[in-house]
Amino acid sequence: MNMSKERLIQSIRQVPDFPIPGILFYDVTTMFKDAECLRLLSDTMYDMYKDKGITKVVGIESRGFIMGPILATRLGTGFIPIRKPGKLPAETIQESYDKEYGQDTIEIHKDALDEGDVVLLHDDLLATGGTMLAACELVKKLKPKKVYVNFIIELKELGGKALFGDDVEVESILSL
Repeated sequence: MNMSKERLIQSIRQVPDFPIPGILFYDVTTMFKDAECLRLLSDTMYDMYKDKGITKVVGIESRGFIMGPILATRLGTGFIPIRKPGKLPAETIQESYDKEYGQDTIEIHKDALDEGDVVLLHDDLLATGGTMLAACELVKKLKPKKVYVNFIIELKELGGKALFGDDVEVESILSL
């Protein structure tokens, strides 16, 4: 593993029993507050996607709202938020999904994307994959040309990557 990836891993705060007992939470806010780590993340993600023809970066509330706009700025694209219900002011479409402890719903503006868009969907962490799979289905309803999916961290033992079809390229910066 290279030194920059080691630096990123060392900057992650691990919080036991959050949000519920038995869960080890990987807190990336400690990575974001470190200027060198933020630059490393930005540079790494830019290098991963600079030649993919991305036209929109879509970030999932809320930690996808941190690196998403940074990457959109670097790539020269627009940024689109996916939010919880009732937060977006114009007409939306929704996707509901099951979580470990209940059901959740996410929304995107109906006019956020079009058929010419090449979309990079971003969130901080891939665990079981439910939220991102729902976000992917939501984005696909708007019929973009191509969808890429990116995470800062993938928790490999939870197997979330297996949920995505061959039509979606799923990458993460760190695998833990």
